[in-house]
Amino acid sequence: MDLGFFTQPIHAPGRTLRETMEEDRGIFQLADSLGYSEGFIGEHMSAQRENVPNALLFVASLADSTEMKLGTAMHNLSFSHPLVVASNVAWVDHLLRGRFLFGIGSGITFTDAEAMEILHLDRRAMFDESISHVLALWSGEAPYNLTGEFWNISTEKMSWPEMGLGVVSKPFQDPHPPILFGGGDAKSARLKTFGERGWSMLSSDTLPATRLPEQWAAYAEGCAAAGREADRNSWRVVRAIFVAEDEKTAVDYAKRSPDSPYRHHFDEFHQKFTRAKLLDMFKADSAVPDEEVTLDYALDNTVIAGTPDQVVEQILALRELTGPFGSLVYAGKNWTDPELSRRSMELMAEEVMPAVNAAIGSESWESSLAGRA
Repeated sequence: MDLGFFTQPIHAPGRTLRETMEEDRGIFQLADSLGYSEGFIGEHMSAQRENVPNALLFVASLADSTEMKLGTAMHNLSFSHPLVVASNVAWVDHLLRGRFLFGIGSGITFTDAEAMEILHLDRRAMFDESISHVLALWSGEAPYNLTGEFWNISTEKMSWPEMGLGVVSKPFQDPHPPILFGGGDAKSARLKTFGERGWSMLSSDTLPATRLPEQWAAYAEGCAAAGREADRNSWRVVRAIFVAEDEKTAVDYAKRSPDSPYRHHFDEFHQKFTRAKLLDMFKADSAVPDEEVTLDYALDNTVIAGTPDQVVEQILALRELTGPFGSLVYAGKNWTDPELSRRSMELMAEEVMPAVNAAIGSESWESSLAGRA
């Protein structure tokens, strides 16, 4: 099992953009130095607390200071013209020499949608059309003539092949970077659709572990409908994890303290899910009434916390519940206490994952570390 890293990011109110920008970049560099295999960043244009506006730009900024794979989670396709997406992603894939992972979404921030004047439009339909156009640009040859409900893309009138005008660059990876989608809902019909398209799933840390088998089954059904077997090695399970030398410190920092960055993070989502009537995404059992889905309920059913030995036990219990998956993705939070946050990532890489992989008989983690030495 590999170890990855992901962050939205969500930062506490009052922090400056410059401060959080430096922190976020430093955390990815730390993860890289510790041997995390890949790192993902989210994007939101009008969210003060989730303040990375463009995941592609963030990834590009780390090209020369990291060796791990880097990905968007998620690049919101409904907010950009497909030609912009196709050309920019191809450029970043070349910049990273094939280390890029293309995580995509439809965009869930309503203020972004309002500001872009698409609040009234079907952003899922825009997402579907956008990725179809992007893939057509990468697989096709100039001049292009693509039509759709939201975007038409043509270079037929002004194409000048001798000068290379009207040609869209293809990605470094053939035929394109791996495509990933985020899974925060165990019941979404789109899980089957994405499985049919052959994309890989990045399961959200807000979804309790008991719902992950349900989510995987829906995805695997889609893969089967397309005549392919669902590849568990491509399944990335994101979990909110905090490791400390003593249990009290771990539980306080991860769940109970008023200053807990994990508590602050999940409070953000608890408020959003409550307002949007999406509390099922926090439920360990869909039969649980909404009024019982408190913030403490969400934390207790999603966050892994404890000493290294305790976290190993919790991860093995997770895997026993879900079945095998390829990557455990550590969900980063705001660094309320930089020393504790850094130490947690160190313990995760140096003590927890080697013990987990020893227990499941995997050599992938030790092999990956040896390969980077």
